[in-house]
Amino acid sequence: MKKLLCGLLGLAFLASCSSKKNFHQQNRQIEKSANKQTSGNYTNYTVASYIERFKTIAVKEMNQYGIPASITLAQAILESGTGKSDLAKYANNHFGIKCTSDWKGKGYYKDDDQKDDCFRVYKNPEESFRDHSEFLKRKRYAFLFELDKNDYKGWAVGLKQAGYATNPRYPELLISLIERYGLDRYDRPEGKYEKIQREDKVLADINKNIPNEAKKDRPKDVAPIIAGDNYIVQQGDTLYNISKRFGLTVDELKALNDMTDDTIKIGQALKVKK
Repeated sequence: MKKLLCGLLGLAFLASCSSKKNFHQQNRQIEKSANKQTSGNYTNYTVASYIERFKTIAVKEMNQYGIPASITLAQAILESGTGKSDLAKYANNHFGIKCTSDWKGKGYYKDDDQKDDCFRVYKNPEESFRDHSEFLKRKRYAFLFELDKNDYKGWAVGLKQAGYATNPRYPELLISLIERYGLDRYDRPEGKYEKIQREDKVLADINKNIPNEAKKDRPKDVAPIIAGDNYIVQQGDTLYNISKRFGLTVDELKALNDMTDDTIKIGQALKVKK
């Protein structure tokens, strides 16, 4: 029995060593490829030059999805060490985004919350910025897209609430960077209907990404849930799509329900008949 136990422990140790060796080998291959691509000349960014380099793509992502450009830039500066971290240099990963079960690309391994955590590898920094937006289009972050796209404080607090980072000071770190470097100058307000249409599109995308078995949305061929003259708000609803469903304008729907903003909650009863 002793021999068997020792043998099993030995195999486990060898497997662990082999796994670590594979991780280190993959990292070396990624580093070698990055060194070849850049000839070993990595940009030594200052905060100012980093902002200048990536501000345009941050604004582009904001206009498409509603994530404040200031938040995107502050997260990138913080997570990448202003582009100086190994993840940024070798893996083009500027947001510390880890591998998930749906990630099909390469992985770069480093100790983080756990030993040898897997981080996503991108072809270029722009791909990292785009994936940052796509990564946030998940159920856990859905409520953030209902914020104004220049509400950087709401986004900073919400990212922590949704579990993006474990550091309890994460919101104040982001807000401090935004205000120190004036990153909110890249944020833009949006009109009421522009906001509703943008929310509608992003939330529809998020609902598509939720596996069917996890969805709580009613099937499209099922009648809306009505209680008297009221409609019961379901997951994925916005004022815009509810108003369209019942032949109302958004303003009419808000007036019927004495609403002063566009916030609605799952299970809320909304009057939909004049």
